[in-house]
Amino acid sequence: MYKILVLNPGSTSTKIAVCEDNEIVYDETIRHSVEDLHRFNSIPEQKEYRYQVIEKLLNDNGYKYDDFDAYACRGGIIKPMASGTYEVNEKMVNDLKTMESAAMHASCLAGLIGNDLEEKYHIPAYVVDPVVVDELQDIARVSGVAEIERTSTWHALNQKAIARIAAKDLNKTYETANLIVAHMGGGVSVAAHHNGKTIDCNNAILGEGPMSPERCGALPAMGVAQLIYDFNKNEQDIKDYCSKNGGMVSYLGINDMRDCEKLVKEGNKKAILFYQAMAYQIAKEIGAMAAVLKGKVDAIVLTGGIAYSDDFTKLITEYVNFIAPVKKYPGEDEVSALAQGVLRVLNKEIEPKIYQ
Repeated sequence: MYKILVLNPGSTSTKIAVCEDNEIVYDETIRHSVEDLHRFNSIPEQKEYRYQVIEKLLNDNGYKYDDFDAYACRGGIIKPMASGTYEVNEKMVNDLKTMESAAMHASCLAGLIGNDLEEKYHIPAYVVDPVVVDELQDIARVSGVAEIERTSTWHALNQKAIARIAAKDLNKTYETANLIVAHMGGGVSVAAHHNGKTIDCNNAILGEGPMSPERCGALPAMGVAQLIYDFNKNEQDIKDYCSKNGGMVSYLGINDMRDCEKLVKEGNKKAILFYQAMAYQIAKEIGAMAAVLKGKVDAIVLTGGIAYSDDFTKLITEYVNFIAPVKKYPGEDEVSALAQGVLRVLNKEIEPKIYQ
């Protein structure tokens, strides 16, 4: 039996789990407030804070960092790569530390923490289906400006795992299904899954698609230019709108959808407008992906933490259920997906891929 520690830092939370082979024997989600995280100037600076939070939680529940056979880490925003399980190596760690895009999402912390643990305890660390899994069709890369190419940064791990479950529930295989999957958490990614490949998706971190609790989503280009010129916004300001200070944070000063729903129920007009507008934008993106699939859609799949909200998913469903049946899979299946990707390596069913 192999014991695996799963590390899955998100923009507003840190999820950890202990898996013994295919069984999850312990899992916990640590929520981080805006105040917790805004003490740091950058996401990589959160590494020691999250390391200690995880360590304390493990110790409080009878575990230590050196109890495990492997660490399963969510991947960061580094170079595009094929789907699979990768060793955390020196090249990956260097890119997580130095690539500008890598530091824009909390997923970079998993590989950095995993590398520290590997060096300290000599236990291997792996990354599974990182957020830069790239299966876009060529036509989807064209942006409208020759100097800019659309890139793939999305919730690949959960989207792939949930898409397989949804396809099975439809009596299909993932490789024969046409699905639109919307992952809704601190960020939002909506993707068109066609015969086992994600042929188009919005970049969930770099200013595309719907706004989210922390991200601005797509913005009017001239509006961004005016923001820079009229209010002296610099490059870092714009990156912060894209990754942590946009969306709900910008409008309401909070980053938790549950807090927003509380304001909605209290009749807060600003919160009601934002809440409805976010659902509206997600529905619009689902409609765009239906066009990518030429209207041949087996199901629309709503997942991620926000999918727990019946009120919010109802708003989206009212817009899009004419396209295809809407199915809900709240939360994430990322823990199992991470653990199983590493378990296949430990069982020597596959060789780990090498990041280059």
